[in-house]
Amino acid sequence: MKSNPGRYWSLACIALAAILLVPILSVAWSLTRDSEGTWEHLVDTVLGKYVSNTILLTVGVSCGTLLIGVSTAWLVTSFSFPGVGLLRWALLLPLAVPSYLMAYAMTDLFQFSGPVQTWLRDSMSWGRDDYWFPQVRSLGGAIFILTFCLYPYVYLAASNGFLGLSASVVEASRTLGAGPWARFSRVILPLARPAIFAGVALVAMETMAEFGAVDYCAVDTFATGIYRTWMGRQDLIAAAQLSTCLLGAVGLLYVLESWSRRSAKFHHATQRTQRVAPVPLTGTWRWMALVACAVPVAVGFLLPVSRFLQLTLAGGDSRAGELFAELAANSALLAGAAAFLTVIIGLFLAQLRRGAATPSNRVAVRVAGLGYAIPGGVIAIGVLGPLWWFESGVNDFTEGVFGWSPGLFLSGTVFAVLFGYLVRFLAIPLNLIGAGFEKIRPTVDDAAKTLGASRFHLLRRVHLPLLRGSLVCAALMVFVDVLKELPATLILRPFDFDTLAVRVYQLASDERLSEASTGALAIILAGLVPVVLLTRILKSVHATPAVTGRRVETS
Repeated sequence: MKSNPGRYWSLACIALAAILLVPILSVAWSLTRDSEGTWEHLVDTVLGKYVSNTILLTVGVSCGTLLIGVSTAWLVTSFSFPGVGLLRWALLLPLAVPSYLMAYAMTDLFQFSGPVQTWLRDSMSWGRDDYWFPQVRSLGGAIFILTFCLYPYVYLAASNGFLGLSASVVEASRTLGAGPWARFSRVILPLARPAIFAGVALVAMETMAEFGAVDYCAVDTFATGIYRTWMGRQDLIAAAQLSTCLLGAVGLLYVLESWSRRSAKFHHATQRTQRVAPVPLTGTWRWMALVACAVPVAVGFLLPVSRFLQLTLAGGDSRAGELFAELAANSALLAGAAAFLTVIIGLFLAQLRRGAATPSNRVAVRVAGLGYAIPGGVIAIGVLGPLWWFESGVNDFTEGVFGWSPGLFLSGTVFAVLFGYLVRFLAIPLNLIGAGFEKIRPTVDDAAKTLGASRFHLLRRVHLPLLRGSLVCAALMVFVDVLKELPATLILRPFDFDTLAVRVYQLASDERLSEASTGALAIILAGLVPVVLLTRILKSVHATPAVTGRRVETS
């Protein structure tokens, strides 16, 4: 009987997807287990607060990012005004600032002892009770911070939606007498709705998963509850049960976002389309547009970066010379290993989906990429349960047979951290490499196979040279995301193994923000890498031909 290599590759793909699904299933399985009263205690005391705060935070941030993201995207894609070329890519800069770093900077700037309130008291001769100032470390403060951190997701989605519109549709509404606002509200916005909804859904998932910023703002949500239940009570089952609640909410949003993209069928009448040229603004409108687009950049990027730079120059981390090299090496080790591992596995799965696109392979690849929609803290809890179960079985066996036990040989090592990163970030290389494969014509594969090329030689001699850009981009994005990842690293890292993100979190939690500023700047600098890649893509999109627009003047 002839062996079927394709069958073995498919089995390997299914087995790998099943392994990556284990942490998610472990979290869901926790509902059937007894937490010995901890879950009941959480229900009676804090669960209601977790639910209400998570809902209010998610709704508030979603509405805020919707307003900022859609309005700025409409302005930079539909109009021409001073600085619009710079603002098109500058509006993406807040993506380089992790939300927990934004929270540290904003709290330091606007707290009672911060420079803003100090200046107000000194210039106005006010005392503590002579004025009112918004409390940054509050639910409202968390909404404000996350809004200016996450609006680029909606901005990107809305920009792609607006740029994808045909000029003929907008021109038709203009000939029917529709003004700029009527065209936007009745034509442009409804056609771009699926893309905008996808961006808002991503913001909502990121908000529910957020830990560092809401923890620093003293807001109790599911994300902070999971961490405190595990680290404070050492109760893995109760933490997993909390994770299941959050997993269900995130899963619902994931399904809604996928359904929105699949149900969107907004086709052009012809393949020969041109996008609408920006309409020049004059008078007061152009300066209002400039301010509207500049404020999010100033709040979301310039303020935190300038504050961290000021604190670093004023003193920074006194132990930077002693610890920075070690922390940077640990961060680079984890990020580099995770990038290499996820890209290799993502390449294997993407090539298998291309070469043997059976229903089982497609489902397995889709399952393998589910982790990106799941909070890092949930994945960390899901990883610990199966690893402990496996280690317990091995320890019982070795104790009974050899009289000794190896202890926590997986969960207490870098292996657990890398496995969590693999589950969390595998979707990035899967999507980017899959997009790269789509640009390679199937006839190229057919020609190589007729010349006797095996699957390995096809990959090494044909696919890898053509996928070089996609592979580098995927590795860079995973590298930067791992550098910024906080909850999974906090929960899974080995004892006495810290990274830049962990060090910054610990210093900021101890109100030592001046010392945390040095590591914060290093993380932000690394976060600029994917932003630069995105700006290059946006520049190529904006460079496509467009039909001419008309000027909008003010009286």
